[in-house]
Amino acid sequence: MALLISIGHDGWYTGEQLADELRSVAPGTDIRPISDPGNLEDITMLAVSALKGDLAAQLPNLQLVQKLGAGVDSIVAHPSVAPHVRVTRLKPQEPAYEIADYCLAYVLRGQRNLSAHAASQSRSAWEPRAPGRPAETTIGVLGLGHIGGVTARLMRDMRFRVLGWSRSPKEIDGVDCRHGAEALPQMLGICDYVCSILPSTPATRGLMDAEMLAAMKPGATLINAGRGDLVDEPALLTALDKGTPGHAVLDVVSKEPLPADSPLWTHPQVTITPHVSGWHLGDALRDVVENYRRLEAGKDLLHEVDRQRGY
Repeated sequence: MALLISIGHDGWYTGEQLADELRSVAPGTDIRPISDPGNLEDITMLAVSALKGDLAAQLPNLQLVQKLGAGVDSIVAHPSVAPHVRVTRLKPQEPAYEIADYCLAYVLRGQRNLSAHAASQSRSAWEPRAPGRPAETTIGVLGLGHIGGVTARLMRDMRFRVLGWSRSPKEIDGVDCRHGAEALPQMLGICDYVCSILPSTPATRGLMDAEMLAAMKPGATLINAGRGDLVDEPALLTALDKGTPGHAVLDVVSKEPLPADSPLWTHPQVTITPHVSGWHLGDALRDVVENYRRLEAGKDLLHEVDRQRGY
């Protein structure tokens, strides 16, 4: 048995770096980067950030694909992953807090008028503006799973009024939790900021379409740190031109990297970041190794995905 590391994209860990970190957690374990895979028949577990090409199909004894993150939409239906191959994901604390911090940073940018103050400075203009009050500001969090729950609690602890939405009922102390398709448009209409932490599933793809965007509060800010296919991007551009919402912060987009000719780059009411809201794996490195050990021992895996449901 051997564990193969294939990051699948640039701009994050390299396969060699991650293999070294995993070996430090589990000395003596057969962990190989894609740059030096050895005999492919030895590979029983593949760890990826993005699964590219037909790599999984080249591994005749593959039993498990481990996603190095939370979103598994690009893996569960990948044509190179045979039906018998299992899929697991990570639920690490560190990137969950990082994503929550990212959302908070852009909420505070709006609350404290940071963009307006920067524009004033560029004109050498002394233009005081009153900051927003947390108690008078409503934050909506779409998706109340592991990461969404952390985000909702952080906003609550920062004294904002927090509404949470999920497809099924959830309870979080101090958060007004709502659920179901009918509850979403009404909730969007009263939120000053909407933070999306939703996964990509058949039920969420294109969820923020023209109708849902029109349901948002005029001037509100949409922050998407979940999955890019949640948002109908042409509809978003049209909605932004109308002021509903008033601004969009996109850490994820439908095609990554975002093409240079995309109008999202230059729209004055769009902020783009290159999928950096959750970065470090932290203690989740141990879960990768633990799943390798459990696979070897025939035990239940951590955070296994139902491939039919997609999460």
